[in-house]
Amino acid sequence: MKLNIKNETGRLKSVVLGQPKSIGPVPTLEESYDAKSYYSIENGIYPKEEDIIAEMTAFEKVLKKYDVEVFRPNIIKDYNQVFARDVAFVIEDKMIISNVIKDRADEQEAYRKIFEKVEWRKIINLPETAHIEGGDVIVWDDFLFVGTCFSEDYRNYKTARTNEYAIEILKEYFPKKRIIDLDLKKNDKVPYQGVLHLDCTFNPIGKDKCIIYKDGFVDESDYQLIIDIFGEENCFHITPEEMFEMYPNIFSISPEVVVSDETFTRMNDFLRNEWGFTVEEIPYREISKMGGLLRCSTMPLVRE
Repeated sequence: MKLNIKNETGRLKSVVLGQPKSIGPVPTLEESYDAKSYYSIENGIYPKEEDIIAEMTAFEKVLKKYDVEVFRPNIIKDYNQVFARDVAFVIEDKMIISNVIKDRADEQEAYRKIFEKVEWRKIINLPETAHIEGGDVIVWDDFLFVGTCFSEDYRNYKTARTNEYAIEILKEYFPKKRIIDLDLKKNDKVPYQGVLHLDCTFNPIGKDKCIIYKDGFVDESDYQLIIDIFGEENCFHITPEEMFEMYPNIFSISPEVVVSDETFTRMNDFLRNEWGFTVEEIPYREISKMGGLLRCSTMPLVRE
């Protein structure tokens, strides 16, 4: 397979979609590793497997409607494998295998048949102390936006998934990219007070547009830099409640087509009526209760 990911929106040809089956029992609060899951467990609203299966089936149906080749990981019994984006990700023609948190270390074995389709020279295995997950990496032509946590308490946050060391390694592998590191607010228990990944607060769509949540960034200058790059008129701003519902985490099939949650009425209407997008709406409310949404569920392999 010839990997090719130069941005977030080129026409999608091949993708890995996570696996909704055999997710196991509801985790305990101690077992949760993101604030949204913690909130869902605490409030007794953690999703049921049959609902997760129904939502991911709807997503796969839309992908296939646009002739996208869809791969799925093998099933691991009693294991949450919904969020493929965190296991590995592609930049240009290289696949970076993430050093995921220990809670999810077994998950990568389920992707072996997919990894084997890639030329071994194109696979990057990071040093053990370089932590990074695909939700924190946004490829945008000459830019590489990377969400991180510069806090001295980095090791104490389960929601801190990408460190400075990993960013330095990306700079070595992609010296021609302008790599912009963005310090994200972190909170393991209160989903309104932090973000898990960069794509929960910022996501480019189309050819020159983006969805953005100002208060996901530690420094307002990081937010302002994105506004300067895209232009104020090309940025759709979301509210704290919309961030909680995971509005930024939609998924692009092409520069003209996005897949979004059917309940994101304000944004979906704006994208259609003001920016001219085709918005494929599907139900994804239950999966959102586990701390991720549509972008999180995918690992794009090839785009035009």
